[in-house]
Amino acid sequence: MRQLLGVQVLGVGSFVPDNIVKNEDLSSLGCDPDWIIQRTGIRERRHAPPEMATSHMALAAAKAAIENAGIQPSDIDLIVVGTFTPDMPTPSTACILQDQLGIRCAAMDVSAACAGFMYAMITASQFVRCGTSRRALVVGADLLSRIANPNDKKTYPLFGDGAGAVILGSGSEEQGFLSYTLGSEGEGGELLCVPGGGSAERLDDESLAAGRGFLHMDGRSVFKWAVRVIADSISDVLTHAGVTADDVSLVLLHQANVRIIDAACENLGFDREKVVINLDRYGNTSAGSVPLVLDEAYQAGKIRRGDLVLLSGFGAGLSWGTALVRW
Repeated sequence: MRQLLGVQVLGVGSFVPDNIVKNEDLSSLGCDPDWIIQRTGIRERRHAPPEMATSHMALAAAKAAIENAGIQPSDIDLIVVGTFTPDMPTPSTACILQDQLGIRCAAMDVSAACAGFMYAMITASQFVRCGTSRRALVVGADLLSRIANPNDKKTYPLFGDGAGAVILGSGSEEQGFLSYTLGSEGEGGELLCVPGGGSAERLDDESLAAGRGFLHMDGRSVFKWAVRVIADSISDVLTHAGVTADDVSLVLLHQANVRIIDAACENLGFDREKVVINLDRYGNTSAGSVPLVLDEAYQAGKIRRGDLVLLSGFGAGLSWGTALVRW
């Protein structure tokens, strides 16, 4: 458990593709629309067109955050992108984004799947706190429609494409992360993974035909793990910060499954009115999930200076990042 103060969010932004894919649109794949809603709470998601890559979504979200912060791209001296669906193995999506923005600065990707934005945000905040970055751009972006298997009717409907971004800068000693935790349980890695395509397993015709380049998930086991890790990590963060669930102004959780969010609210005693949900419209966008719901809450006027905002991302790795932020 750690604390990281003196950092503030200067601007937020997000982007989703225009193409809306409703549950009914997946009926041809053998997916039951009612089952999807009952089991996940998802009614629709966005799918990127073939010409759109992760960097394109990241760029749109970044431009929105830059405009919201009232700065110029040239003011940015650090870019950290959380993604596990990069445009290509190398260069990093962050470097591609840096070029698209027309600036020169340090740029790197962080790969922690659905916890990617939290890892990226805390990493960039450390640079800001140390004084080695004045304006840091943090992006969470994933294009999951490319790695979800359309033949897997239990997992394919869960995922969508999207990106969100924040601009970080120095703040007062009261602002920033009152408490945060990053963690992983690598022994559960096989529960949610893309087995082929890396150095351990090269993709060839046989492995491609077997779907080894697609996302594989043991949904029941991941569900149980997520409920546990959310309850434990949030409880630890609140205790370390010396606050209770009643003190929290807003709860922004990774949008994976409404039943996971419901369980977290019940276990921790959160007022449901404090919990923002948009997975019914976007599905699980992995690293894009937390910044997407953050931007939506911010644009709706639900976040004000001084508020205590709880953020939590969790998923493949198995990894998680949970933080209580003084806005």
